[in-house]
Amino acid sequence: MPPKSEPTTTKTQYSDPSDDYSIDPIFHILRILPFSFLRPPKLRLKIPTITLPSAMTVFTFILLTYFMVVSGIVYDVIVEPPGIGSTQDRFTGAVKPVVFMPGRVNGQYIIEGLSSGFMFVLGGIGIVLLDLALDKNREKSVKISFASAGIVFVVIAYVMSFLDE
Repeated sequence: MPPKSEPTTTKTQYSDPSDDYSIDPIFHILRILPFSFLRPPKLRLKIPTITLPSAMTVFTFILLTYFMVVSGIVYDVIVEPPGIGSTQDRFTGAVKPVVFMPGRVNGQYIIEGLSSGFMFVLGGIGIVLLDLALDKNREKSVKISFASAGIVFVVIAYVMSFLDE
């Protein structure tokens, strides 16, 4: 027969706070004295009502966040590249601005990132306009306007994204 285990009374970190044993009399006085004559006030606090933002506000926030992410704002803040580059023409000696950083796949000028981000957002807005053109409750002229603007935005974004290569 195995020996009987004796119950142990060890204090754990999860024990009840009323089980605090202390021989310090000041500790007991400070635990009891203020609460013998102080009472918590009866407050009638109202729970604040938080109104949800409108769908357009959320869409705008997400679109701006998307623009900043695809534009490389974090890269621009960390690396601090120049806003725009320049090159000198070999024949005339004139200095010409350069928008896209040549020779570096993982580098960009600030204007390059912003223009690429704008083209991505323009294409996304074009797709949203195409989706709005499918709404059956709109007038035919509005649907045609949304569809034509959406097609133009998507085509411009698509063509401009291949011109930078």
